Amino acid sequence: MLKLAWKTARSAWPALRELPLRAAVALGSAGLGEPVRPARLWKAYAIVLPIGLLACWAIPQVTWVMSPSIPAIAVRADPGHIRKGDFVMFTLSHPLAGPEPVSVTKEALCLPGERITMVERPSMQPSLQAGTRDGWYYCNGELLGISKPAGRNGQTLKHWIPAEPHIPEGMIYVGSPHPDGFDSRYYGPVAISRLTRMRKVL
Repeated sequence: MLKLAWKTARSAWPALRELPLRAAVALGSAGLGEPVRPARLWKAYAIVLPIGLLACWAIPQVTWVMSPSIPAIAVRADPGHIRKGDFVMFTLSHPLAGPEPVSVTKEALCLPGERITMVERPSMQPSLQAGTRDGWYYCNGELLGISKPAGRNGQTLKHWIPAEPHIPEGMIYVGSPHPDGFDSRYYGPVAISRLTRMRKVL
């Protein structure tokens, strides 16, 4: 044990011996063994500190989109009246989304009072058993998306069946153009009170 400790100390000694010199470089010297130049340190501070403070302010303002289902990499909150096509963020609690609620970003695709239609058609996933059907969703006659009876990992998906021909007041159908998007195709419209309007940053 002592022999191992001795070998470890010997191997670490060169780095420890140079530590004061490297500290001097960090404090503004031109190189190892050179005298400290405080003016260089203050110049470095003048560059690094504003950038660091800006980053500390900016990073919490932006939410990174971890899913490829919407055409955005980063978004930020942009409070206001939600219009069709706006990005919206909300907390989703669903067994297929995981054991804990997750924050998701979608697009507002069908607004309150607009006509929502779902047509069931034979599934386009040929590997599934006969008789399986997909749901085709339309808002005022415009195709929003097509549900799938099974996810990429084989989990069963049940599509949402509208109870009335129009999106109810206070609700919005949210979704995305991505064929694998997990959205209102499966859990129906989301209450506007749960939605935060977002603006695309990247």
